[in-house]
Amino acid sequence: MKEKTQVADIDRSMYDFRYSEDDAYKVDEGLTPEIVEQISKEKNDPDWMREFRLKSLEIYNQIPVPNWGPSIEGLDMDHIVTYVRPKDNKMENDWDNVPTDIKDTFEKLGIPQAERKSLAGVGAQYDSELVYHNVKDSVAEKGVVYTDIESALHGPYADMIHDHFMKLVPPTDHKFAALHGAVWSGGSFVYVPKGVHLDFPLQSYFRLNAKGAGQFEHTLIIVDDDAYLHFIEGCSAPKYNVANLHAGCVELFIGKNATLRYSTIENWSKNMYNLNTKRARVDEGGKVEWISGSFGSHVSYLYPMSVLAGKGSRSEFTSVTFAGKGQNLDTGCKVVHAAPDTSSYVNTRSISKDGGISTFRSAVTIAENATGSKSSVSCQSLMLDDISRSDTIPAMDIRTSDADVGHEAKIGRISDEVVFYLMSRGMSEEDARALIVSGFADNVGKELPLEYAVEMNNLIQLEMKGAIG
Repeated sequence: MKEKTQVADIDRSMYDFRYSEDDAYKVDEGLTPEIVEQISKEKNDPDWMREFRLKSLEIYNQIPVPNWGPSIEGLDMDHIVTYVRPKDNKMENDWDNVPTDIKDTFEKLGIPQAERKSLAGVGAQYDSELVYHNVKDSVAEKGVVYTDIESALHGPYADMIHDHFMKLVPPTDHKFAALHGAVWSGGSFVYVPKGVHLDFPLQSYFRLNAKGAGQFEHTLIIVDDDAYLHFIEGCSAPKYNVANLHAGCVELFIGKNATLRYSTIENWSKNMYNLNTKRARVDEGGKVEWISGSFGSHVSYLYPMSVLAGKGSRSEFTSVTFAGKGQNLDTGCKVVHAAPDTSSYVNTRSISKDGGISTFRSAVTIAENATGSKSSVSCQSLMLDDISRSDTIPAMDIRTSDADVGHEAKIGRISDEVVFYLMSRGMSEEDARALIVSGFADNVGKELPLEYAVEMNNLIQLEMKGAIG
């Protein structure tokens, strides 16, 4: 059972602090129709959403657990709390009014500082609820909507939520999509009107504080024709010796000639089962850019998917995954070329050490009508010792002869000669190896805003501590 507990092999004190749950309201452990009804009542759902939740629960009970990836036998839904919130919770748009312990959490994680660094808007979720939200006046004046999704369910955008919610990721997609449909809570809704280009990014940060709990936030973003948005999400949780679960869902709708850049740094603690689902639909001439850094969790299943539905639509996926001791990270991406002249580019890096397992899966489908399409997949793996593991599992389903498709994979170890050279220049062996790993992961770092690139490099430094010997 030891492998199912938190592995404290690095100093994660910046992320591992936590506060008492004495003031939290939570539902009972487990998953029953009564609990789902209770969550729906807490959220003041409209009737259609309550029915959707109950139907999703039925689907969840019918779908088997995946048997093709890392084992999730340590995840017992009978002992997961699916909804937790502070008893005095209400969403604030004034940082000073956020409860002190929650405010201290996000202060330590840098959320107010990030807002002051000219982000267009910031949302902060604590356990199951969005506790803080603020959007610059100049952004709101452009007609951009950025709010918690529950508020949007009851406002002027209720019909838009109804028309888009879990349409890209239906509950029938897989077992944990169905779970999400039943117990989802929190998350963000973004709408960028036609022709609007945001000069600064929007940001959401998700913090799971509660022990033995799940977080099931839903992010729904609609970028209308000829618009541009950069959206950033960050995730973290303290360590516990029991399983926690993250089964969020991200749905992205990109209009004609619109662009959405979606950046993520996930730093869940190593008792977390990260079973997240992300999917984008891109219309004619549109583009989605995925930037992803995955550092935490005990087990991850994470494969952002792009559906290139319109002629000339494009997808770019850039990621780095770091699997340390006690981690089995199964990550990758999917692309469906469903229209002519579409293109996709996948560029990934995976790093494993101390027995960590990193698996990259890619799935590229080019439909019969997607003539003139192009796809390039490149994955590189770096193993830092002889007890770690790295695998690449590509799949390509090409249904037209008029397509240009390529895949390359490379796996290797850190060069002793390069380490020796850096040490001859005055660096310690530990710092030399960390520098090499940071350079290996630079494909993601250079695509991130400065403060997130710094955080990613700090995470690499933390993971590399004690990696020698």
